[in-house]
Amino acid sequence: MTRLDAHAQAARSANNPRPHRDASRQPGWWATVWDSPLTSYYMLVGATTMLLVLGLVMVLSSSSVDALGDGQSVYSVFLNQGMFVLVGLIPMLLATRIPIGFYLKSAGVLLIVSFVMQCLIFTPLARGQGGNTNWVHIVGGITVQPSEFIKLALAVWLGSIMFRKEKLLDHWLHAAIPAVPVIGLAAMLVIGGHDLGTAAILLLLSAGALFVAGIPMRIFSVAAAGIVVFAIVFVVSAPNRVQRVQAWLGHADVADPQGTSYQTKHGLWGLGTGGFTGVGLGAGRQKWSYLPEAHNDFIFAVIGEELGLVGTLCVLALFAALGIGMVRVIRRHEHTMARVTTAAIACWIIGQALINIGVVIGLLPVIGVPLPLVSAGGSALIASMTALGIVIHFARTEPGAAEMLAARGSVVKRSVAVVSRVKRSVKRGGQGGSGSW
Repeated sequence: MTRLDAHAQAARSANNPRPHRDASRQPGWWATVWDSPLTSYYMLVGATTMLLVLGLVMVLSSSSVDALGDGQSVYSVFLNQGMFVLVGLIPMLLATRIPIGFYLKSAGVLLIVSFVMQCLIFTPLARGQGGNTNWVHIVGGITVQPSEFIKLALAVWLGSIMFRKEKLLDHWLHAAIPAVPVIGLAAMLVIGGHDLGTAAILLLLSAGALFVAGIPMRIFSVAAAGIVVFAIVFVVSAPNRVQRVQAWLGHADVADPQGTSYQTKHGLWGLGTGGFTGVGLGAGRQKWSYLPEAHNDFIFAVIGEELGLVGTLCVLALFAALGIGMVRVIRRHEHTMARVTTAAIACWIIGQALINIGVVIGLLPVIGVPLPLVSAGGSALIASMTALGIVIHFARTEPGAAEMLAARGSVVKRSVAVVSRVKRSVKRGGQGGSGSW
């Protein structure tokens, strides 16, 4: 390059200075929303509300045919589910307001009460279905599934005990006692009713709580090995469980479409029929007594058939929003109990949803766990709503969230006051005959 060319390039650079990034530049709207202390709160409330509404709609669609066939109103199951939602709103809203100190004081009592309730499955009050004895008859036609409330009580108790022993968890004895024996007792009480699915959820939520609490990984390794051995023994001890695993592996029911894999096959046929946009809400065929538990464990298949791939992806997106909201609470909250309990509830709700969906699409053997907030059922719905109410309370008490909620309330109050003053001015003006403002 000649000296003349160098001077020309320098002149062009001077006339067209290179743009530089402004250090004081404000962040974009997405970064502002994501960093807001109330984002977790709105994600949890919004996703929970939409899943509940979707559940009511799909329970109505998937249960109407069987209800009519049983001589009942097509709205009978839907109305029951709506009643359970209204009942569940009471403990859910209360849980959003109860301070964390209440859970610290009452966690042990709640756990003992849930264990006593679960022990009722060994009494004449027990009721069974599908080989599982999970329900307890209370009065009239009301039955309760105590194992659902063990999930809730165990999640709260683990958060409480991990908070109390926070500085001692580096020692394996303090890390394992009393958490591991209590978790084992809870799982054994549930397995006593032959409910392997709920027992698996209990172990999953316990693992999430202990992991966030910082339990040494060697304890996880020993516990995981013991659980695998026990699960194998438990499965091979009953012919029906062996048949389910064989059907899942494709070694059974090849020549018998009405055999053990009947439910999974019809679930897959429903999902395949739905295509991209579905056959239309209410127009599904599998719910016409082809697919057992269409409004319960296999409601995801009905969603896929009637709402298509779009509907199933929306369900996955809503559960993803729930999961992200709970992970935000775990990362941002300052209280150990809030983090540990939220981790337990996250593994419970999201893990159970993934297991349910995995069963429907054939990735897992038929276990028998409902889709949280969507499937029909009272005990599971009320327990899940109460658990999410607790997490929503933790989201409300994230650093900065309470102040923003209080400020929002002040804005609303000021707006109401302004509207009231305007109405009074208009009223006085009308009384004066010619008043104006």
